[in-house]
Amino acid sequence: MRRTTDKITINKMYLLTIVTPEKIFYEDEVSSLIAPGSEGYLGVLTDHAPLITALVPGKLTVKDHENQEVIFAVGGGFLEVLKNNVTILAHSIEFIKGIDIERAKRALERAKQRLRSKEKEIDIPRAMAALSRAENRLRLHEILQMTEQS
Repeated sequence: MRRTTDKITINKMYLLTIVTPEKIFYEDEVSSLIAPGSEGYLGVLTDHAPLITALVPGKLTVKDHENQEVIFAVGGGFLEVLKNNVTILAHSIEFIKGIDIERAKRALERAKQRLRSKEKEIDIPRAMAALSRAENRLRLHEILQMTEQS
């Protein structure tokens, strides 16, 4: 949304805070975001209605205060919208350009091995979540590589 005042166009912004279990990962005024909700991707603009939703592993796209696109690999969590404040509680998150591809490959292989294991102590939901996060990182890294080559 834009507001025009005496030939100056101003993007209406809201505060986005992304929190992990360890720290505040990202905080900035943004004009929009697209997040991987449990029911599909959803967009949030300024003055969005109050909302709480689960997030699944996927691509989180944000338009920052300079109207630049910032892309993250989010490993699931929750998103809350309330009075032009959006908070994301992320299980894990990283800038798409910061993905450690070798680490993601190792995590994928570990998760696959756990799921193939016949051991009764294996936490299947946890292994499935790890598999999904690793696959997401690898997929987003591949997308980044393709866009940088074009």
